[in-house]
Amino acid sequence: MIDPVTLAVIQAGLQQVCDEMDLTFSRAAFSPVIAEADDRSDGIYSATDGSLIAQGSRGLPVFVGVMQFSTRTILDRIAKGLTAAPEPGDVYIVNDPYLGGTHLMDVRFAMPVYRGGEIFCWLSNTGHWPDTGGAVPGGFSASAISAEQEGLRIPPVKLFKKGHLDTEIYQIICSNIRVSEQRIGDVKAQASALLVGADRLATLLDRYGDATVTEAIAEMRRLAAKQMRAMIGLIPDGTYKSTAFIDSDGVVNQPLTIALTVTKAEGALTFDFAGSSPPCMGPMNSVRATTYSAVYLAMRHIFPDVPISAGAFEPLTIIGIDGTFLDAHYPRPVSGCAAEVSQRIAEAVFAALVQPLPAHVTAAPAGTSGNFGLGGHDPERGRDYVMYQISGGGYGGNALHDGLANGCSTIGISKAPPVEIMEQTYPVLYRRYALHEGSGGAGQHRGGFGLDYEIELLRGEARASFVMDHGRVGPQGALGGQDGAVNRVEVIRGGETLIPEHLSKAQDIALKPGDRVRVRTPGGGGYGPPADRDPALVAEDVRLGRYSPDQAASLWPAGK
Repeated sequence: MIDPVTLAVIQAGLQQVCDEMDLTFSRAAFSPVIAEADDRSDGIYSATDGSLIAQGSRGLPVFVGVMQFSTRTILDRIAKGLTAAPEPGDVYIVNDPYLGGTHLMDVRFAMPVYRGGEIFCWLSNTGHWPDTGGAVPGGFSASAISAEQEGLRIPPVKLFKKGHLDTEIYQIICSNIRVSEQRIGDVKAQASALLVGADRLATLLDRYGDATVTEAIAEMRRLAAKQMRAMIGLIPDGTYKSTAFIDSDGVVNQPLTIALTVTKAEGALTFDFAGSSPPCMGPMNSVRATTYSAVYLAMRHIFPDVPISAGAFEPLTIIGIDGTFLDAHYPRPVSGCAAEVSQRIAEAVFAALVQPLPAHVTAAPAGTSGNFGLGGHDPERGRDYVMYQISGGGYGGNALHDGLANGCSTIGISKAPPVEIMEQTYPVLYRRYALHEGSGGAGQHRGGFGLDYEIELLRGEARASFVMDHGRVGPQGALGGQDGAVNRVEVIRGGETLIPEHLSKAQDIALKPGDRVRVRTPGGGGYGPPADRDPALVAEDVRLGRYSPDQAASLWPAGK
């Protein structure tokens, strides 16, 4: 049996391999969404079943489960002869949502790592490409009704063969996406991250030996399952229910329902989504891999000390998604699944488990990535561009303190790219970039504030698209706390203000120089009864201008 010290060192070493891949990917990438916003992730996966071994601490949590599923898909297709068998130096590319993915813009690379002529493990990463074709620049088509309208769908194929780029496949990809001349920088960065990981992993294996590292990996999985079961033991046996809503699917202007029943029994949790809405016409469907990953990341939020490993998922069973919009099949559109639907799933998990775990679970966070795509031609630079803006929002209050303001989305660590980088890269000017004050839901501990930004188009003509959420109902409060403020989107054209019909979703809005877009993201939900809030904290919020005196008096009568 491996000794605890060696196990800890190997576990940290595998984590470091993934962290170095993350850093390499971001530092070498060209696109701001990867290089600045860190919309990417890297991990190590089993050679036998594709299960997760380790993932970088700097990567998006939503990709924890997704890359596990996509790696399994590659292994399965190789075994069936649907995908060519691997050789040293090969790197596969895949973005098909229905083959263990998310939306089309999340492009995954996978590379086998060989030891002694046999595959020891797989390295995989995911990066958000700014565009993969489709009806609108950036891929977030709010009214798509089929996958083809969202962009190019790539099954698992070898983009690199024996270490060399397959230029024919690469040309096919570039012929179907916008600003294709910029993709080579991201492609090489993504592949380089895997090569760095392979080199660092080889050093670790050479130091401790393949057999010892293999034993450590098995023990890491066993301990992760044991630790997750120990955390689940904090939950009393029973059934806990919750409901979360999607504003609309972007086509039919009616809410979608996520109905969740969580059952704790025999040291395990079952998440039953029976009763959720059926598949929808628009792009707010979720694929199975993303739905599973959303539950996994929610549990990571609740129990962050459980190590990232496939073992941590073993006590979690997910059922009831068949026939719902949480298990989409081709050709259902899915551009909103990773960035939006997954966060509603996590919100449903939080709302159910805050009941038995009030000290561990927060009120609902903003729960939207604020996907804003802008595409056009910059006449000054003589080139086309696709700009993708993500934005933060308020976190929910919790048992100890108020929610964080302008935090990253529930699904990851991605942050909004710096304003200066965006203005240097695209023909836009940020007229406003501030907190969405007053947006936090009232409670004993109020929710954090969202973001309030306004962008003006400076040159040329462009088309804007939005796939966001929480425009109809704000993030849920918990245990008597009030909901956070809703997401607000406004387009100012020719002095007139347009509010999208679907509130948080619209596509192909034509913009001319001087036109502006303003977005106010949601605040987090409040935690606990507002009447229990310390009057001194209410007074401090008023003093800092976070709430007006009238707002504070209305929300917290005890704080007058």
